[in-house]
Amino acid sequence: MAAVDHLRNNIIDKLLTITNKDYLSALYKLVEKSSVDNDKVKLTKEQMKMLKLSDADIKNGRLLSQEEVDKSDLKWLKEL
Repeated sequence: MAAVDHLRNNIIDKLLTITNKDYLSALYKLVEKSSVDNDKVKLTKEQMKMLKLSDADIKNGRLLSQEEVDKSDLKWLKEL
């Protein structure tokens, strides 16, 4: 999420330097019409199955820490 925050802050910084009213108005209309909250994503049967499997893994404690995943990735990369 930090990458999203960084990107958002960079956009805000650039917006603050724009003085052209028409340009800002056009940008405002673009942002206003791109409502993320109203967009619904249709998941496939396979995606739903994967989400259910993930829920089962979480309920049953079948989890790995980020550190464990990183170590596993490094081991795998060294074997290439």
